[in-house]
Amino acid sequence: QVQLVESGGGLVQAGGSLRLSCAASGRTVRGYSMDWFRQAPGKEREFVATINWSIDSTYYADSVKGRFTISRDNTKNTVSLQMNSLKPEDTAVYYCAARPGGTDRLPSQVAYWGQGTQVTVSS
Repeated sequence: QVQLVESGGGLVQAGGSLRLSCAASGRTVRGYSMDWFRQAPGKEREFVATINWSIDSTYYADSVKGRFTISRDNTKNTVSLQMNSLKPEDTAVYYCAARPGGTDRLPSQVAYWGQGTQVTVSS
């Protein structure tokens, strides 16, 4: 089993920034892509960003491209999401996820989930 624990959520005004962090423990996440998903009230969980194990490939949802940056440190088993120029529509619970490399960027393909951290952006 892999345990994922997120931190860094909170309340911020539109245009502000937040940095989310996720720490992995337990079994190794070697070979796993690390993702961030989010889920707003009444909506389905949606993909936000991903970074592969070798840290040479990232991919972002169009809605966050140019504003969010994902990074990971394999020596520390951590992954982060720097969120800039936040908008009210970014308000959601953000989930860290570990997904086997080579699988599709879908919630159904995720092997391990964190408990989620709330991000609220006020207008």
